[in-house]
Amino acid sequence: MSEPTGAARRRGPFQVGDQVQLTDPKGRHYTFTLEAGKSFHTHKGSFPHDELIGAPEGTVVRTTGNVPYLALRPLLPDYVLSMPRGAAVVYPKDAGQILAFADVFPGARVVEAGVGSGSLTSFLLRAVGDSGMLHSYERRADFADVARQNVERYFGGRHPAWQLTVGDLQDNLSDTDVDRVVLDMLAPWECLDAVAKALVPGGILCAYVATTTQLARTVESIREHGNFNEPQAWETMLRNWHVEGLAVRPDHRMIGHTGFLLTARRLADGVEPPLRRRRPAKGAYGEDYTGPGGQRAPAAG
Repeated sequence: MSEPTGAARRRGPFQVGDQVQLTDPKGRHYTFTLEAGKSFHTHKGSFPHDELIGAPEGTVVRTTGNVPYLALRPLLPDYVLSMPRGAAVVYPKDAGQILAFADVFPGARVVEAGVGSGSLTSFLLRAVGDSGMLHSYERRADFADVARQNVERYFGGRHPAWQLTVGDLQDNLSDTDVDRVVLDMLAPWECLDAVAKALVPGGILCAYVATTTQLARTVESIREHGNFNEPQAWETMLRNWHVEGLAVRPDHRMIGHTGFLLTARRLADGVEPPLRRRRPAKGAYGEDYTGPGGQRAPAAG
């Protein structure tokens, strides 16, 4: 049985073409690709790439200025934050939540819309593995080109589970028996009909949106659609901690709001979702509020 795509580039001594992440004494990262005969230059001096080729991970190299740098292969969370960008990337904290709560498993058939720079695409491909399927849709050709280059750079070539289509999801989606659909786009509610046709019963729709207005409209549209159970929505915030002797405190900076996530599961055909009993706060639906379909919302009660 052949090893998974990209595995050979994740272990063993450094090789030509590998991504290397250097860490300086202040904890700053520098990422580059190993090339024979080339040199890495900083304002603290330089060293030849050949010094790392054939060396194990965790090697410390010194520049001509005698400054030490720790050399490791970048982890995927490091790689996606340093790779070239065509659009904003999905942060690792959100990608991890998507993989967990959308339950993306090895061999899964996944559709993704809104590729951006290929950050979430890389996480999804690692999760579904070579035996799975990820069909990504991106409206903008320039974003698709950047994503393709970033994904292939990380995996060392074309991933056998990946197909990339330039175009709108709702106009081009032809996949069937899909296990998961992940939407990272401005108006995910516009794709609900296409997504419902593609998903298997029990399949999961996961949407990533940036604003509260997008979140509200997506949730209300899913409720009105009738082919999904009650959606769940949340956000995550990541705060590092400073640990130095007895000085143990949260960092002053954190990765706060990046986006909202929501999930909903596809119901079997012909099944009506159970009526969800909820008691919205007084005034949650004002007299001037109309639902996604244009009907005035019922009074709370």
